[in-house]
Amino acid sequence: MIVIVVVVVVIAQGGSDESTTPAPGRTTTDTTPREKTQEPRGERADLTTFQLDDRSEAGITNIWVAWTIKNSSSEQSDYSWDWEAVDAGGTRLTNGSQLETDVQPGQTARGEYPTTLKSVKGVKLNITNFNRTVSY
Repeated sequence: MIVIVVVVVVIAQGGSDESTTPAPGRTTTDTTPREKTQEPRGERADLTTFQLDDRSEAGITNIWVAWTIKNSSSEQSDYSWDWEAVDAGGTRLTNGSQLETDVQPGQTARGEYPTTLKSVKGVKLNITNFNRTVSY
């Protein structure tokens, strides 16, 4: 059995081309890395959104990463990716790894995970590694 894994390294350059409308009382910062002149290609394009979601209330910090995966392949797939959050000066504030499994062809999967970030102001997310493999 041969499993082909393509690793795509994407480093965010510049601002985001997308905007979102958050739920009332929430701030969502779309920081999905995008090339300035072209959209991601191949497997990486299946990660359609990856953003910070500031759910802080009443002085309590509560910032999550949220994502949407859409399986554009013809096979049930598992996705894993590594990310980092950096400030305007390029200093890494936090990083992590995310996983979505058993996503059917054409299916959309959404997920979220808490962070240790204290603010979303000036923070960018970089995808440092991205993999899609066939699920069995």
